[in-house]
Amino acid sequence: MAYRVRATAIAEVLILEPQVHRDARGLFYESFNQSDFERATGCALSFVQDNHSRSVRNVLRGLHYQLPRPQGKLVRVVCGEVYDVVVDLRRRATTFGQWAATRLSAENFQQLWVPPGFAHGFLTLSDVAEVIYKVTDAYAPEFERCLLWSDPALGIAWPLEDQPRLSAKDAQGERLADALTYEAGF
Repeated sequence: MAYRVRATAIAEVLILEPQVHRDARGLFYESFNQSDFERATGCALSFVQDNHSRSVRNVLRGLHYQLPRPQGKLVRVVCGEVYDVVVDLRRRATTFGQWAATRLSAENFQQLWVPPGFAHGFLTLSDVAEVIYKVTDAYAPEFERCLLWSDPALGIAWPLEDQPRLSAKDAQGERLADALTYEAGF
């Protein structure tokens, strides 16, 4: 399969583009291949869980992370379009507190590799979006954390048309200055 790999503003966060085979019947592509993923990212990690979310326009989910038991995530959209954002929470990284973003859609087939040590979230840009993501550690509600999506210290340029639709948890996220962060390197 072999992915085409593009860097983001943060070197470890990668956009993976699978090879899509199209013909008169439609299309086919491998959405995941362990060997190709390892070659593309340099990461030999196992995925233990797949998650699937469905959101309506202007829903903002995030910025979520787990500490301890951080999760790496391989994110893709199978219906609609989202603005996907990651924030580096690795205190010893030169990019600590910085963010990177990309548009993921069912049309562009791109996937976002979010390594452990990052907060992750997205804004739904289409009427409906379905996001599927693989994670490297199981969901552990006792370790779940939320970084405030609108923290001025982050300065994330969300492409909002109006106030986003948020869960109570996401509306109460912590500012970067107060959030627990990753002390160990990943």
